[in-house]
Amino acid sequence: MQQLMRKTRSGSKRISWGTLLAWAVMIFFLVLTIFPFLWMVRTAFSTTRSLPSDPASLLPVDFTLGAFKRVLGLSTAAEAMAEGGSGAAINFWHYFFNSMVYSTAITIGQVTFSSMAAYAFSRLRWRGRDAVFAIFLGAMLVPPIFTSLPNFMLIKNLGLLNSYVGMVLPTFFMTPFAIFFMRQFFLNISREVEESAEIDGAGPFRIFFTIDLPILRAPLTTLTVLVFITAWNDYFWPLLAGNTESTKVLTVALGAFRAQTATGSPDWAGLMAATLIAALPVFILFMLFAPKIVDSISYTSK
Repeated sequence: MQQLMRKTRSGSKRISWGTLLAWAVMIFFLVLTIFPFLWMVRTAFSTTRSLPSDPASLLPVDFTLGAFKRVLGLSTAAEAMAEGGSGAAINFWHYFFNSMVYSTAITIGQVTFSSMAAYAFSRLRWRGRDAVFAIFLGAMLVPPIFTSLPNFMLIKNLGLLNSYVGMVLPTFFMTPFAIFFMRQFFLNISREVEESAEIDGAGPFRIFFTIDLPILRAPLTTLTVLVFITAWNDYFWPLLAGNTESTKVLTVALGAFRAQTATGSPDWAGLMAATLIAALPVFILFMLFAPKIVDSISYTSK
């Protein structure tokens, strides 16, 4: 019995101070990361006129759904002004549709053509392949702001400003990151599988579409989610290329809630409610495909 108790005592693990400190730091940064989102939710369910009365409250001040009604166009200007809103309104569903068209078009084009380019860089042998790929990698170091003006002049000279085509065209075909991302996964595919298909008479296109892409479902899903989120959150380029009512996306249209009221105070509740609704598609997309993203991460560790 004494020997068993000795083994139990020796086998038990004590939590060290270093472990406790690591957990404390991790929890601190977790709270620091989540707090802005919680503050946005708190503000969205508050009344703009009542917010100054209790600015330190972690709970909604004078709980109401009025901000969401203003965003969705379900309240009148008088009701909006009564809750401290600016009275400004946006055609939310129209701008939401524009954002969906813009993000979906870029996602489809970029994932398709970047996957093809990644296949060419990883599997096909042609002169200057490595040099061209190095140039593509170098392009990742160029900030997007540097290419905005040349792209704007090109789209303007083509007469495509304030159109879906002009907004989508600069990033429709491929980006250096997407090519680099997919190329790493193509390099992990066993060549024996492709060589067996070549013996059976399959060409590069057939190998690409019927063998490689089904194997890379998880990385393709991850790239799709990343590209869609990036396009959905894009602000500066849609502001330059599509700033009319017919093509304005949701991120640009949210500026309408910055309109000042008679007292000079922005409609913070309306702005936070609109931002919260605009973030829902990205949140839902990430939650639906989170397992695929985890699979792609584990795929790289094999």
